[in-house]
Amino acid sequence: MAASPDTYTGAMLDDMGLPTEEASDPGPDTARRKPRWGRRILGILLGLVLLIVIGVGGYLGFLNHTVSSNVKQQDLLGEDQGGGTNVPDPAASKVVSGRGTNYLFIGSDARPGDTVSRSDVIILMHIDQDSNKVYLIHFPRDLYVTIPGHGKNKINASYAFGGAPLLVRTVQDLIGVKINHVAKTDFTGFSAMTDAVGGVRVWAAEASNGTGNGGPVVIHKGWNDLNGTQALAFVRERHDLSEGDISRGQRQLAFIKALMTKAISKPVVTNPIKVAQFVDAATKNLVVDKSLSVGAMRSQAFALRNIRSGDIVFVTAPFTGFANDPKAGAIDVVDDAGMATLGQDLANDTMDKYADVSVVP
Repeated sequence: MAASPDTYTGAMLDDMGLPTEEASDPGPDTARRKPRWGRRILGILLGLVLLIVIGVGGYLGFLNHTVSSNVKQQDLLGEDQGGGTNVPDPAASKVVSGRGTNYLFIGSDARPGDTVSRSDVIILMHIDQDSNKVYLIHFPRDLYVTIPGHGKNKINASYAFGGAPLLVRTVQDLIGVKINHVAKTDFTGFSAMTDAVGGVRVWAAEASNGTGNGGPVVIHKGWNDLNGTQALAFVRERHDLSEGDISRGQRQLAFIKALMTKAISKPVVTNPIKVAQFVDAATKNLVVDKSLSVGAMRSQAFALRNIRSGDIVFVTAPFTGFANDPKAGAIDVVDDAGMATLGQDLANDTMDKYADVSVVP
């Protein structure tokens, strides 16, 4: 299902088309209203960790030490290498700073032994100037865009060509707005995070038979209680699902909701051991840009202390449909007019207007 040329996906976290635990089945109407979010498993990782840190008061010192020890800093913004390529970037002159703060989250599902990696997850988190709203904008990895120095290709190819700095330039050129900070991670910590909170209960729209580190993982249609190994198999599965990557994206959304709900639940946040284990697992593979210090992370967390689930909004970057390119293969066609509107609302800090639209059925 593709987004229409003049309609974009936006939804509150509490109204994401997923059933509450009391529901036995979301029903066909709910299924039709599910937006095409795609991969976004890692998009809220840093914000979630920071909110957990704020919520435990006097335990902050110990957790601060854990985060400081785990989180690594690298030149992800491209300041040391000129943005990841020496090719002049004419579009860079059109990039504006804008209002609010923009974080680019990069995630990879690379397995051990992989030597070349593309970014499976590209999420832009926009925090409004008053720190009252958080917008998570998912850029589908197959968006067909211009990559500085490499011509037209899928957006995730920019990471393979020039790492995080080139991906930053590519996204900035696309939206015309400066990215302030970057964070990247992979899937390896999610098993540990799930186990740290005592497992999660996740809704599956369809059954599947996958494989985890411990052997076969059978997922039933309906509610499933998953440990870390099972959860990792749940979010990675796509070949056994009816709509491939689309269905996998819906599963990942269900997992995010389940993990968030469990992580901020009273039994977890009042248990120092669980909190410490969760924060450790979430930050072990986290790399941030050089200007994003732990102190800056802590300050941002404090500013977000009043954020609730209803203040977190998911948006999919606008595209008009699907096509095939001789070089890139299957692609998502960018909605240029829609992308310009998105950039303007990011720059002007008016994302509430952009996201306040009807959900594509």
